[in-house]
Amino acid sequence: MKLVCLGDSLTYGYKVKLSETWPSLVKQKLNIEVVNKGINGDTTGGMLGRYSFDVMSESPSHVIIMGGGNDLIWGVPLSVVEANLVAMVQQALHNQIVPIIAIPIPFSVIKTKKYWPYVSNFDVINQNIKEYREWILTFTKNFSVHVLDFYELFIDYQCNVRHDLYSDGIHPTANGNKIMSDIVVQKFIMEFGILNNI
Repeated sequence: MKLVCLGDSLTYGYKVKLSETWPSLVKQKLNIEVVNKGINGDTTGGMLGRYSFDVMSESPSHVIIMGGGNDLIWGVPLSVVEANLVAMVQQALHNQIVPIIAIPIPFSVIKTKKYWPYVSNFDVINQNIKEYREWILTFTKNFSVHVLDFYELFIDYQCNVRHDLYSDGIHPTANGNKIMSDIVVQKFIMEFGILNNI
């Protein structure tokens, strides 16, 4: 088994050590080959453009695809983001790679105001991410595609963002990455028959 993690800074591990990123933790816990193909600032368009080189050339058995946050920050329509995601899923299926869509986390608006003051509409972006999540859940259900809901890990039972899990309002802390890795590990054990080696 070989897993490629395709995404942006949430996958790359911005502001945490390499060993603390959720892909690294998944590799440690499952003892499988994991390739981190996250690029800071990338969009779903960028991910689609490098899909052949960064995913197909690696010949993985599985790919986790997570993107969209940067698209929404820059005002890319949701329909375009969704189309890019569908294209990547279709390419995976065509090449006998198991696609897993990971839902991006919401933003901690309180912290973004401090660390990202030049972006003033994070409330609107959060609403778009919520709509994007609903679309992903519907799409994956209708087409029997695997999904990882990272979004739900970063909100409490009252649907409030868990601000303590963010380093700067956008990116998860080391603890946030650990929580993300835990549900990936659980999925691979429960649905793909991988034995936990720790």
